Amino acid sequence: MRYKVTVSYDGSAYYGWQKQPNVHSIQETIENVLETIHQYPVEITASGRTDAYVHALGQVFHFDSDKDISQERWKAAFNSQLPKQIRVQEVIEVHEDFHARFDALYKRYDYVVTNQVDNPFVENYMVKERKQLDIAYMQECANVFLGKHDFTSFTSNKIDPRKSREKTIIRLDIVKEEDCIRMIFVGDGFLRYMVRMIAQTLIEAGKHKLTKEDVQRMLEGKNKHLCRYKGAPQGLYLVYVLYDEEDLYILNEKERRDEK
Repeated sequence: MRYKVTVSYDGSAYYGWQKQPNVHSIQETIENVLETIHQYPVEITASGRTDAYVHALGQVFHFDSDKDISQERWKAAFNSQLPKQIRVQEVIEVHEDFHARFDALYKRYDYVVTNQVDNPFVENYMVKERKQLDIAYMQECANVFLGKHDFTSFTSNKIDPRKSREKTIIRLDIVKEEDCIRMIFVGDGFLRYMVRMIAQTLIEAGKHKLTKEDVQRMLEGKNKHLCRYKGAPQGLYLVYVLYDEEDLYILNEKERRDEK
């Protein structure tokens, strides 16, 4: 049977999602639990990787098992053995063709910035910025990224040259909250470092160090060397991964009601 799992994690103590030699990763930690349950290695497949020190509210992965365990007991089995920084939220039995990565339609990432530079308790969970940011101008610049674009200027040098750089962003909102600014990214996928590079670019625009025309030139230039900005990882959260168009509609309606 194949299971779809939604998991939340505090990435502060982990070197990202993907297992790597000699470092702690989210993937390896979860696979160790599954190996204990099955008494043989079980591989999990995620919707995508998150970098070192990045957090998740709704990462999704799938795995296969021959164990006759209910969905509720799977969740309890995971959480009884995982560290407190990693919590499984839901386990659902799915069709054997389901794929956590290839079936994903939309993802939401939030990037959180605060001017509480002397608050030690936000150190691992927000990016600190001393200067007051012009939120209206940040939103004006953010609108440049809406729609389908080639994001070559906003990704890692290491990306496979055969991989398409075209992605579609359907929402990029700059929201002022009580103690922070939240940037909300929703799109059909994101390249490595893409959200962090766009976020820091918008922060620079918010400090009036970049103009909207500068941002437009970066995007349209499709050149990796045009953007030299990349935000710190601790302000980044993978909020959800959606596999159904209707789910996106439901979430959008809920957020509209909440805003009222």
